[in-house]
Amino acid sequence: MEPVKVIGAGLAGCEAAWQLAKRNIPVTLYEMKPHKRTPAHQSDDFAELICSNSLRANNVENAVGLLKEEMRRCDSLILACADRHQVPAGGALAVDRYGFSGAVTEAIRSHPLITVVEEELTAIPEEGEVVIASGPLTSEPLAEDISRRFPGQNDLHFFDAVAPLVSFESIDMEKAWFGSRYDKGTADYINCPMTREEYDAFWTELCSAREAQLHGFEDASVFEGCMPVEVMARRGHDTLCYGPLKPVGLTDPRHPDGKNYAVVQLRKDNANGSVYNIVGFQTHLAWPEQKRVFSMIPGLENAEFLRYGVMHRNTYLDSPRLLNHYYQVVSEPRLTFAGQITGVEGYVESAASGLVAGVELAHRLLGLAAVDFPRETALGALAHYVSDESVVDFQPMNVNFGIIPPLGYRVKGKRNKNAALAQRSLEILETLTL
Repeated sequence: MEPVKVIGAGLAGCEAAWQLAKRNIPVTLYEMKPHKRTPAHQSDDFAELICSNSLRANNVENAVGLLKEEMRRCDSLILACADRHQVPAGGALAVDRYGFSGAVTEAIRSHPLITVVEEELTAIPEEGEVVIASGPLTSEPLAEDISRRFPGQNDLHFFDAVAPLVSFESIDMEKAWFGSRYDKGTADYINCPMTREEYDAFWTELCSAREAQLHGFEDASVFEGCMPVEVMARRGHDTLCYGPLKPVGLTDPRHPDGKNYAVVQLRKDNANGSVYNIVGFQTHLAWPEQKRVFSMIPGLENAEFLRYGVMHRNTYLDSPRLLNHYYQVVSEPRLTFAGQITGVEGYVESAASGLVAGVELAHRLLGLAAVDFPRETALGALAHYVSDESVVDFQPMNVNFGIIPPLGYRVKGKRNKNAALAQRSLEILETLTL
């Protein structure tokens, strides 16, 4: 059997390659690193986490938690590595980003049916089965080839931002404290409290701070789920206090009466806790401005910034006009897309699309019936949303219970309803032949 060509060793590409190889289908995986990187890449490992190290909620009453559980039951490489390199994060699944990416890289490189070619493909191969998982940071030559081959796919993009990282030893723990919101987990976050006066001064400087130049950037072009903190701040004085800086559910041991006006949280970014991510502080401020403004946060006055925030352009397809629910190109079935380039948004969703694409392609090549993940599963709902021609104004989206068909009967309480939807989904998944 001719190897399937997979373009891109990100989350989706690695998952697709893994699902194909575990079904005895040879794969040639093309990755342009280490010879070429995008501005957002910092590591030569596969499945590099560009933004946060969090894969978000881990309970099945949350749609992304259900998606993760479904992927575990489908033998997902990405979820197996994430679970193995988990770091404390309350009710979320966060990972040691370097341990996680290293584990994915080792699994892919050591698989006897996967051949890694360190080469940039500047055009879609003209023959054979191809999975294009080049990601939202697809290189310009390949993006141009996609636009040429599929007219109307060249103007779809949004801007994504990355939060800064600081060293733990530089955080002033005389002012900050360990604790999780509503006491979930084991005091997994560092919390930096702000009085009204401190917040007012911080907000004023944040709103007026100088941004790095980026051609074509407008606030409206930012994906809502990864909005720069300065853009969010400009929406109103207290917007941050209802978002990443909300003080609710956090009890400052020095002020148990709840006098904190806002609280900045930092989450562990690696297993040994030497690096912390400033939660919700994706930013496009110029680097000197990040140092100046973020050092106004109590506890971060002398913070050592190990990585400053950056912003990059993400490209995605008008998938409802291009793909079916196997992530396969309708007009050219030998081509399959996977990952954030399809318009799924988020680490887990990206890997999930790679899983579905890999499984369905493997079944087709082996002459087996399609799995046809039903809409009642999170995996199927996401694939059907991306390929739904009735979606006119297509935008990148995270998985959510709104795209999963309702139960057909009433369940009291949102959490109970979501639990029932999750139970139905997992029961259906058990009936599928993977």
